Amino acid sequence: MGGSGGGGECITRSSHVMEGGGSLESYRYYLSRRTVLQMLNDRGYAVPNSELTRSLTEFRFTFGDKCDLESLRLCLPLRSNPSKKMLVVYLGTEEIRTQAIRGLYGQILNKEALHGLILILQSNMNTFARKEVLKFPFKVEIFHITDLLVNVTKHILQPKHEVLSAGERDKLMKKYKIEGKQKGQVVKFTYCSGIAEFLETYRRVL
Repeated sequence: MGGSGGGGECITRSSHVMEGGGSLESYRYYLSRRTVLQMLNDRGYAVPNSELTRSLTEFRFTFGDKCDLESLRLCLPLRSNPSKKMLVVYLGTEEIRTQAIRGLYGQILNKEALHGLILILQSNMNTFARKEVLKFPFKVEIFHITDLLVNVTKHILQPKHEVLSAGERDKLMKKYKIEGKQKGQVVKFTYCSGIAEFLETYRRVL
């Protein structure tokens, strides 16, 4: 049975009682699901804190050794507009074909309320299946599970990105006596490392 961010509101699913375990497979699911949760939280989706802080032990207790892919599904609302939701679906280890994509689409409820769909692959999706995905009336993002085992945005060498508000931008430009009619957006990059505890740089995007 899934956590509080489970996919019950967006897609049909079956109940499944699972036992605990400690396989490499469950570890891969834990890492990839955690990365997706962090990514969606950064994008402004309402991710429960219990999902973000779930430990590997807690994950295995909840989802078991051989995870049921349906139980890993997520359906999360956008914080600024809860009526818009993001659905996350894990696909199996067999080659993904058109029939599987059509079957998945048929399971999705309230398609008009779906803001987007994230598909996590464990195998190849053939050309015809990819063309079928393009027919979906909402944005679909496709990731392979191996690309989600590490959240590169949380890496110590990866800077934090923040777009300054108009007021913050104007204050910064005034501070450094920067003039220009085409101000555009200003992005602040914050670096943290063992060498320099704290470093900020700025880039202007016209």
